Order: sequence, then C-alpha cells, then structure tokens
Amino acid sequence: MNQHACPCGNEAVREQAAQWFARSRDGALPADQQAQRDVWLAQHAHHQYEYDLLARLWEAADSLPRARLEALCQADPVRQLPRRRFIQQALAAGVAAAAVGLGWFGWQHHQLNYQDQLHTALGERRQLELPDGSHLELNGRTQLKVDFSAGQRRIELAAGEVMFSVAHDSARPFVVSTVNGHVTVTGTRFDVRLDPARTQVAVEQGSVRVQGRGDSQALLSAGLGSQIDAQGQVAAPYAIDAAALTAWRNGKLVFNDAPLSEVVEEVSRYREQPLRVAEGKVAALRLSSTFSSDDTDALLRALPSILPVAIKTHSDGSKEIISK
Repeated sequence: MNQHACPCGNEAVREQAAQWFARSRDGALPADQQAQRDVWLAQHAHHQYEYDLLARLWEAADSLPRARLEALCQADPVRQLPRRRFIQQALAAGVAAAAVGLGWFGWQHHQLNYQDQLHTALGERRQLELPDGSHLELNGRTQLKVDFSAGQRRIELAAGEVMFSVAHDSARPFVVSTVNGHVTVTGTRFDVRLDPARTQVAVEQGSVRVQGRGDSQALLSAGLGSQIDAQGQVAAPYAIDAAALTAWRNGKLVFNDAPLSEVVEEVSRYREQPLRVAEGKVAALRLSSTFSSDDTDALLRALPSILPVAIKTHSDGSKEIISK
C-alpha cells in the first residue's frame, strides 16, 4: 500500500520552509543539500506552497523600512546585520511575525484563496492538512478539488471517501459537495462517502447539515448518519457505528450482521475487479467479522468456512460468491 501523508502540521512546515529558504538565500546550496531540499519540496504540495509564499514575502521585504521589520519580528539587537542577512534570520525565526510586516494582505489572500486537486489510487490512503488547519484522510480511489475563498471553504468530492476534521471558522463555512448534494459545517469531524447511487455521511464529532435538492435536508450530530440518494432526497438521521464505518482509516473492513450483498459491495471498492454474489438466498446471508482492506483475497479464502458458500472464478478472472 502506498500511504502518502503530510507528516507535520502547518507551523512545522512553515518553519522547515523558512529554514530551507534562508539557506538558499545565503548562496548556492551544495549539491547534497539542494537534493535534500528538492526531496522535501516534492514530498507534499503544501511544502512547495509555503516555500513559494516565502519567495513572495521576500520580494515584498525590499519595500519595507528596516526599523519596521525589526519591530515586527521583535528581534534582539540586529542593527549590525546587513539587511538581507537580517531578513533571512527573521524568516527562520518567525515566519508568522514577519508576514505581518511583509504585506499582511498578500499573506491573507494566499491563505484564504487556496486551490488544489487531490486523488488516491486503489489501495492508497493519504492524509494531509489544509492551510486552514483542517485535516483530511482520503480512502483509495478518491478524487476531490479544494477551493478556499474569503467567504467559504469548499471541497468537491468526485469519487471515493474522505474523513474530515474541520478547523472551526464560523466566518467561513466548510462545504463538501457531491453530485447528490452537500454537507455544511463550521468545525467538526465527519466522514463523506460517494457511491454510484448515493452519498453517505457519518458524524463522529460535532454536527453537520446535509442538504439535498429543494428543501430535503437533515441535521446530524455525533453518532448519527444520513445519505442523499440519486434523486437528491436526504434520508432521516439514523444511528451509526462510527468506529466501524471509519475502520478503513486503519486498513480494516468491519461487518456487523451485514447481508452478503452489502459485504460484496464494500469489498469491491478495494479490488481491481468487482466481486459478485449470486442472487437470492446467498445474497441475503449475514456476516459479522473483521478483515484487512489491503488483502481482500483473505476474506474470500475464509468465507467458505464461515458461511455455506463457495467462490467461483470466471474466465475473465472475476470472482463470484455462490451457494455451496
């Protein structure tokens, strides 16, 4: 499994970006350090974002009086330092403080207006932190767009599943949109999953508003879920097992008295070819167990010993669960 994640929070990323930027401004980096910097920049889009932001702040610094920079950075005696060297130390010591003096409105614009496109492959899980401090966990085969503005934080989920931990900001609602409807919050923790026929929402902490088409909507608090069908109708809130529904974050598939038809639908999300189940009594059999989402073949090997079924392999390589 390829699990690509941003390993640190906003402040740590900014500090690392400042250190690399200050070293770069001292002169040409040795080849080994330049390679290390380039690897760090390529690790995550947010690394490059913070580094580029410093470059813009650097350009703005030349238009500010030296005394103003010193006051904003609250530095110890630095009058003996050349202007460029002083700014380098200010960047490395306190990027946030320097940002105030290096054009707050420009800094704010880039923090509030942020766009990105993210996707994961089959079997990949990815974690990242957005500029507002919100944290995203992406399941496999997920596609989304991030579009932040001064008035709203919007995510367009085109496929897959995401666990959101949203930083509170009452002035900028956080909206997750799918083809079926959207979910609006100001700060909470919830899961959104887009299936071919519906969007499913599960709330772990806080509360969200689920909006379909027209007046169809539902308010969900912790421990409740809902879904929006293909017609944009929102289901009444229902109790959920949040731990089971979000077990994918730890590479697990948890089934609690689930019909085999639902098990097959879930397992198919983690396979190159979808799994099938024979119609009728076999599809209605129920299963309670936990399996690894990274090895769905293990589930197929174990299933005949748990239920009265057999696994049939077709000529195209696809598999079907049939009656034993």
